[in-house]
Amino acid sequence: MKKMPAALTVLAMAALGVAVPVSSAQAAASCADNYSGALSGYMYAYDYTYCEGLLGRAAGNDANWGDSGGSFQGGDANKATSILNKGNNQEVQFFNGTATWTGGHICLSRNEGYASDLTNDYFTSGVLVSNAISSHRWVSAGTCDKWAV
Repeated sequence: MKKMPAALTVLAMAALGVAVPVSSAQAAASCADNYSGALSGYMYAYDYTYCEGLLGRAAGNDANWGDSGGSFQGGDANKATSILNKGNNQEVQFFNGTATWTGGHICLSRNEGYASDLTNDYFTSGVLVSNAISSHRWVSAGTCDKWAV
């Protein structure tokens, strides 16, 4: 009797309900995957690099990610390490301060779509962006002095 090829064995195991391990590289999401599934008109922020660990999403401005109002609340302030912009008409401007729309900022364009790792980005004030975003607002491109990469 001939041995079944490996592919046929996997199919047979799957039909019987036997779990076939998937490598973590295949299972891991990415910013590109999340961008494809993101709702149009929203920006998203993630706790970890490569758009892992969703903190929240927003269609409007949020002047304080650490308060109890807006799309981002409580522990969301100063945690984002990757961001995504699927806005329809504007760019997203992120700040390392709250409420006043002043101080250091960085923008994420609609064309770029996402910044998967903010550990090498700095606000206009020189402060590292990763784990330092406290607020955001939607703006025109002319409002932005610095762009996330």
